[in-house]
Amino acid sequence: MAQSLRLTQKLTQKLSPQQIQLMKLLQVPTAHLEERIKEEIEENPALDTVEDSYEVSESDLNDDFDDIDTQSDEDPDGSEDEYENIDISEYVTDGDDEVGDYRYRDDNYGGREAVAFQHKVETSFYDILKQQLLMLDLTDHQKKVAEQIIGSIDDDGYLKRPLASVADDLAFRQNVVTNEKEVAQLLKMIQQFDPPGVGARDLQECLLLQLQRKQGEGHDVAMAIEIIKNYFDEFTKKHYEKIEKALEIDSDELREVINQIIKLNPKPGIQAGDTTDIEAYVIPDFFVQNYNGKPEVLLNSKNAPDLRISEEYRAMLRDYDKKGKKDKRQRDTVLFIKRKIDSAKWFIDAIKQRQHTLLSTMESIVEYQKAFFLSGEETDLRPMILKDIAEMTGLDISTVSRVASSKFVQTEFGTYRLKFFFSESLVTDSGEEVSTREVKKILNDLIEEENKRKPLSDERLTKELQEKGYQIARRTVAKYREQLGIPVARLRKEL
Repeated sequence: MAQSLRLTQKLTQKLSPQQIQLMKLLQVPTAHLEERIKEEIEENPALDTVEDSYEVSESDLNDDFDDIDTQSDEDPDGSEDEYENIDISEYVTDGDDEVGDYRYRDDNYGGREAVAFQHKVETSFYDILKQQLLMLDLTDHQKKVAEQIIGSIDDDGYLKRPLASVADDLAFRQNVVTNEKEVAQLLKMIQQFDPPGVGARDLQECLLLQLQRKQGEGHDVAMAIEIIKNYFDEFTKKHYEKIEKALEIDSDELREVINQIIKLNPKPGIQAGDTTDIEAYVIPDFFVQNYNGKPEVLLNSKNAPDLRISEEYRAMLRDYDKKGKKDKRQRDTVLFIKRKIDSAKWFIDAIKQRQHTLLSTMESIVEYQKAFFLSGEETDLRPMILKDIAEMTGLDISTVSRVASSKFVQTEFGTYRLKFFFSESLVTDSGEEVSTREVKKILNDLIEEENKRKPLSDERLTKELQEKGYQIARRTVAKYREQLGIPVARLRKEL
């Protein structure tokens, strides 16, 4: 096959390191921004916070020149042009000119600080179980097996792992030989610990363990044990007629028994100790305040320290500029410092751009959804998609998506995810476009107001919505109901 040369032309799009850095910063919520800035400061000594800056003495400056490691990954390549073309004029400004400095708190903040969330220091769920384990008279061998069982219990309080797997883990990881029978015996002891229901292997066993603690408290408890033990499937599917027929009881008696069951805790581990997920503590990225009928957007200033280029590094460059003779080692050092300062400037610029992008995006969302931010009513939400905000801000849709991801806004009506304000549209009988969130709100209200003895089916809910002017299919109603976390009519039935 003959070889030949061909000239082709094509367009490609590549992202610079700065663009990649900006995209990553846009996705970082305010709660984690300080941690991200600290990581950058640790990696780049030319970047510091305003409160960390200090005066540099001449002796310290000379020592710093001697201590800089010029054999790092960012060393110059040694070419003659690189040494001859060193220009540091833009780095050695005098006076109070803070080149590249960035104060995160500016006029957009209005002095507003985020509300501080206090985290309680509590004993963990597993510590509570281990403390109770000390009260049992066990051998060292049994303690190791019991500790393995406790360690296998999940945050909800359930032991989801098979007993044989627990025994295998002990054999392979701790060289402790046991068997399934011994594990079961120790598990039975642990199931007597507080909170009631801990160590259960499924919901049925969890409820039974709690009811057995109340055994002897009356006929209703005994009947509840009977139902959970022998009619659990019928109970979960709300086939109450079958239970009444099998136990020969009426609806009033069954209602009293069910009241006993619904008081039980299906997740005993959740309320024991400090098992709250840290993500439950929300730090808003924005504040929206109402000033005389005009919503105003403020950025959250918490967790965002003021940044600047290290004065120590700039002093090093000024000292180099004053020296007459410059050897190769000094030039290597200056090139190293310049690159660190450039990297710090890039990061500061990215933080500035992040602030501008967040503000412009949030301001566009508030302008688009002004009626909601003034009333707080979900029915005032307009249909809005990422493209709408992208067109208003001039940003790319992917950029708007990154801003909306993991961000929260605090309003006088509550705190919301930014994604809350985005929804598709639906056309009513009058030809008006409404948000699907408005339809979901009305659907939720219909279900809340229904007769729980005869819950509305999806078909009936569809007719109700159509009578209100929302032309919607039954399968769409079912989809919205599932998105709201509402079960089917049969499972919503109450006695």
